[in-house]
Amino acid sequence: MTLAIFDLDETLIAGDSDHAWGEFLISKGLVDAARHRSINDQFYEDYKNGNLDVDAYLQFACEFLTRHPPEQLYRWREMFIEEMIRPIVLPQAQALIGFHREQQHRLLIVTATNQFITEPIAHLFGIHELIAPVPELTSTGYTGRITGVPSFGAGKVIRLKSWLQETGETLTGSYFYSDSANDIPLLEEVDHPCAVDPDSRLQATAETRQWRIISLRDQF
Repeated sequence: MTLAIFDLDETLIAGDSDHAWGEFLISKGLVDAARHRSINDQFYEDYKNGNLDVDAYLQFACEFLTRHPPEQLYRWREMFIEEMIRPIVLPQAQALIGFHREQQHRLLIVTATNQFITEPIAHLFGIHELIAPVPELTSTGYTGRITGVPSFGAGKVIRLKSWLQETGETLTGSYFYSDSANDIPLLEEVDHPCAVDPDSRLQATAETRQWRIISLRDQF
């Protein structure tokens, strides 16, 4: 089955879900505002500039999860999805996904933002296959650790190839849509790479390699 693979943040939604989660926690008074915003903003800038320390970022992203029971976390997450994510879902992204669904392609989101945040967002798009960093969850709650390889940069390729082995799928005829130069390793793996509202580094690479460039903030 042909794979249609999507990045999530700034590709299918008009924002970064992990950064938005941090802003949500601040708005609810659940974290120290000055400290959390400073660290959150710096990691976001590092990501955009291509020098993110993914392990440090994920440790920070999972820190809050260790402080509360999962049931309470899930209630806050539901509020977050309604307040912060639904308003930035891109209708053109939904149309693009609908196009691939009509072609009977297998839909998959591959993201560097952890599964706790991204799983319900994927479900908003009707996509139930997701590769994301997995926060470790035990009988006593979240540990603050990530299990396995983080799906960031070349890690997306590693995780995808493992998924391909598990599912028996191949990348023959595959598509991948992303906004970020951090995803160039995975864009190089598919038959139909597509830059979506790309950052400046990906824009330059896509133009040089003659990859398709589209906007989901306009008609595609």
